[in-house]
Amino acid sequence: MKTKNILKYIAASLIAILMSSCEDFLTQVNPNEITTDSYWRNLSDTKGGLTSVYNAFRDMDVMGTRFEIPRSDASYPGWGRPNTTNEYYLQIFTASTDGANKKWEKIYLGIFRANQVIFGLEGIKDNMVSEDELLDWQYQMGQARFFRGLFYHYLNSSYNNGDVILYDFLPQSEEDFNQPLTPSSKIKEFLRADLEFAKENLPASWTDYAGPGEESSEGSPVNNINLGRVTSGAATAVLGKSYLFENDYQTAATYFKEIIDSGVYRLMDNINDNFTAKNEFNQESILEIGYNLNTKVDEGGGSQQGTTNTYPNLYSNIGGFRSLYPANWLILAYRNDAPDPSDARNHVGVDEFDAPIVRKFSLRTSYSIALIDDEDCEPYYGNEIMADINAFKNGESAYWKKMTNWETVSSENDIFDKSGINYRVIRYAEILLMYAECLLEGGSNEGGVQAALDIINQVRYRSAVILLGESAKGQYASSTYDENIYSSTDVMEHLMHKERPMELSGEGYSIRQIDLRRWGITKERFEYLAAKKYYLDIYKWVNGEGKNKSKRGIMTEGEDPTYTGTDLTEFTQAAINYRERDHAYWPIPVEETTANSEIN
Repeated sequence: MKTKNILKYIAASLIAILMSSCEDFLTQVNPNEITTDSYWRNLSDTKGGLTSVYNAFRDMDVMGTRFEIPRSDASYPGWGRPNTTNEYYLQIFTASTDGANKKWEKIYLGIFRANQVIFGLEGIKDNMVSEDELLDWQYQMGQARFFRGLFYHYLNSSYNNGDVILYDFLPQSEEDFNQPLTPSSKIKEFLRADLEFAKENLPASWTDYAGPGEESSEGSPVNNINLGRVTSGAATAVLGKSYLFENDYQTAATYFKEIIDSGVYRLMDNINDNFTAKNEFNQESILEIGYNLNTKVDEGGGSQQGTTNTYPNLYSNIGGFRSLYPANWLILAYRNDAPDPSDARNHVGVDEFDAPIVRKFSLRTSYSIALIDDEDCEPYYGNEIMADINAFKNGESAYWKKMTNWETVSSENDIFDKSGINYRVIRYAEILLMYAECLLEGGSNEGGVQAALDIINQVRYRSAVILLGESAKGQYASSTYDENIYSSTDVMEHLMHKERPMELSGEGYSIRQIDLRRWGITKERFEYLAAKKYYLDIYKWVNGEGKNKSKRGIMTEGEDPTYTGTDLTEFTQAAINYRERDHAYWPIPVEETTANSEIN
């Protein structure tokens, strides 16, 4: 990040915000600025600074979805098949590309803001007298150190094999920013110390807490005041991930098991509660970025730290730019995610013999992606018949529904390319799947294939899909099992290429890209997928006007001599271009190496 930019951001980084509710805490934007040489007088000042840290976290370039997903095998980048110039998908990005530079800049901005709050709190600690003040100080420090640890976890997971710049002090001049790279081992030690502090000093839930002077008023319960603040569970989850990413399954398992045993989290009954504006900050959410469609008057729709996001522009085909599609193999995985015929949640009617009619696609599939032949889904952007929408053409056979407003508007244009849907960073479902992986890899004495299957089946049962393994050994007596006998290798393959990508696609922090890298299969995966052939089969339906219609839109693996449509081959160039030393991590951005005299 350019030193000039850093100084500019530091000078205006602390946004003073009064908190009337946590939704306000996460979404208000105020032009009042507190500079680095301002005096931190009290907890109100540090609270305003803490809000600026949350605002930094909300910047979409921190997640970097538009950069990270194309780097993996999960997506084809936008319209225009069979050609694309997307440098991330093609694996030709360099230290000069936006992805490397923007993410670096925005994450370090978050670190600088967190550091200001941390050092501000340290300066006023001796002024804390009452128990309420001491507890509020503790919780503020826990949040600030959580974010500093999280931001360094992201840098360590994403850049230069983990060797990045460590700022454990407040830079005051241009010279202060010229720091050398710190080895990955030291960065991990530093971020884990922050996260351990947060784990021990943050509450498991904010439901019953109101800070000094923030007692709930009539009609404004305490739990709404702090809705969305980070918790000890979030710190525990990130700690577990930090160990998982270096294949320390035993240590990672202890953190994931702690979350599971805490009783704080559970899978929501409806998976769609994790993808829309309904039921946000629910019991499945461990780390979530809050957005609000009630944009402030001084904020543009594209504001990177504003109250809204533009994720629908990435995913939506109705009013969005459809910049990212699910990859063909992922579409096929969703299409084959078999609903359990014995589960009443999959019954969409009865036939002439009063036998239940089973939905064509799983609930997980219908709420994750839009398919032309999904005849059982809810109205999509107001269309009762999916195939009637003006889409599914030019080789397009599916679109992500996640992070789009398909349930509530007729087009994303209706809300001016903005969305208030929260971004789910870590869900309880992911914790379960990571714990299952640890069990398979010997990370717990509770391990073994059946224990892993039991955990995976909790996630599958929530979406009413056929469960894995033998019914005689299963937990759900009334469910249908595939009755297969699985080896450890079989279950791991399923986790890698079906369960994790289907459950978590299009969300979280670079989940798929990091997964492929830590499993050491990125190049192999691109080569495997590049050899696959696909075509679009014909779908026939009766439209809303009663007319017979047909269109090629059903993704099918293989070759069809009658198919003359768009070439659907994927990852051909990625398989050729990908080099682990250049593409497994982002390089240190050229803006940093140019401005920082301590980096060669």
